[in-house]
Amino acid sequence: MDVLYADMTHAEMYDLLESLHDRYNTSDFIEEDPISVPHSFSATLDREIAGFMAATIAWGNRRAIVQSSHRMMRYMDGAPADFVLNASDSDIATLQSFVHRTFNGEDFKTFVGSLRHIISGWGSIGGYFEQRFEECGDMRRVLAMFRRDFFAIEHDKHAEKHISNIERGAACKRLCMYLRWFVRADDRGVDFGLWRKIPMSALYMPLDIHTGRMGRSLGLLRRKQDDWRAVEELTATLRNFSPEDPVRYDYALFGWGIAEKKKSLL
Repeated sequence: MDVLYADMTHAEMYDLLESLHDRYNTSDFIEEDPISVPHSFSATLDREIAGFMAATIAWGNRRAIVQSSHRMMRYMDGAPADFVLNASDSDIATLQSFVHRTFNGEDFKTFVGSLRHIISGWGSIGGYFEQRFEECGDMRRVLAMFRRDFFAIEHDKHAEKHISNIERGAACKRLCMYLRWFVRADDRGVDFGLWRKIPMSALYMPLDIHTGRMGRSLGLLRRKQDDWRAVEELTATLRNFSPEDPVRYDYALFGWGIAEKKKSLL
């Protein structure tokens, strides 16, 4: 993609990013996005689990993602926290028939067991991420530790493909998005801001095809591959505009990218 805004000054780019942030980081964004799934719950642990499962299958068509995520919640009797903590073996066996693209019933069963392991060890998913971040102060290391801890129990190896491996250079888009949902706090009503022991400045951009394309179009990202090095480059660039909250521009780039894609199809 051509760099369309290469001649903009820092101030002009800041104004553009902020205007896009104001346009897309609104409650109107929620309904068609996977974040609508945790928003359908009020209890924190329900939200954490619902959000994690929705983020796990968040690739491809957003409408299909949202539909499948709500179907996951029905498999969990509409009470994800109670199901993860208390489901019997026969209850968990009912997950076998679920499928969303390459995420199948065996993966679902593995994820319930792994979430039970994380919650029993750290009190909650948020408790895990907050404690691990306090230990090292580096979200990159936390992402690596989480994958190891998540799969520390006996599990079906197929499930491993659904947690990106930062140690192999993966962009970890879904985990970065999940962390944004629960760490970021503002007055827009989209992100939850529940994990307050992690500063927003520690987050990394969730990099997907839309944010990558628009980042390159704006001259904010030069690396061509959508990998972890690109995540670090884009996040570092955005810190020049919002040091304390660089990921605030995720909705801006993603929303604009979706709008531009729709426009190109007309």
